[in-house]
Amino acid sequence: MSRQIEQLSVFLPAYNEEGSLEGTVKSVVSNLKKNVPTWELIIVDDGSKDKTGKIADRLADKEKRISVIHHHPNRGYGAALKSGLYACKYPWISFIDSDGQFDFSEIDRFLDTQTKTGAELVIGYYKKRKVSFMRKLNTFAWQVFVNLLFGLHVRDIDCGFKLISKKVVDKIEPLQSERGAFISSEFLIKAKKAGFKIVEIGVTHYPRRQGEGTGANLDVIVQSFIDLFKLWYKLK
Repeated sequence: MSRQIEQLSVFLPAYNEEGSLEGTVKSVVSNLKKNVPTWELIIVDDGSKDKTGKIADRLADKEKRISVIHHHPNRGYGAALKSGLYACKYPWISFIDSDGQFDFSEIDRFLDTQTKTGAELVIGYYKKRKVSFMRKLNTFAWQVFVNLLFGLHVRDIDCGFKLISKKVVDKIEPLQSERGAFISSEFLIKAKKAGFKIVEIGVTHYPRRQGEGTGANLDVIVQSFIDLFKLWYKLK
């Protein structure tokens, strides 16, 4: 099957991922070389307090197709996602979290699915998410809430592995969420409202071996609900 995607931008949001970043970058670069002739990789260092930024710069010095965006200070996952999305130059964009919990070799399935379906967004859902029961429960409750308010019926709103057309980024209203975890919901809500086709595929999820996630922090949760109600009020 001949794929339609020959140019791909990939970005990695990274915050305090000194233990995982280099391995993730190595995997991404290896699989980009196998799957697309033209590519770029952007590392978004979101004000890390460890050596993440230095590691990112060293990797970029070795490979001209890798670039780094530095946030000073930390601005949040939403801000990192926005910086990555708006910096990408190629017609198709993918991203994964830099914590080593995804296998970027699965990008070939995303590319094949896009070719078969013609979808502007191919989004992952966790086959089996490797997090605590409470985290799964919180995620389920959040997803039900978003679905009720916005009619966004997808299996997993927040899965951090997606393939999207740059046309979506260019057409939808600018994303607003920064500190909270609403950014993925906001993006999909606006893409659906604009009429873009969304297709879902299952992805493998691995336990975190290094670093610590921030999605369950109270300030992140509170800001997520603030952002959610702002958008709901605007669109109602």
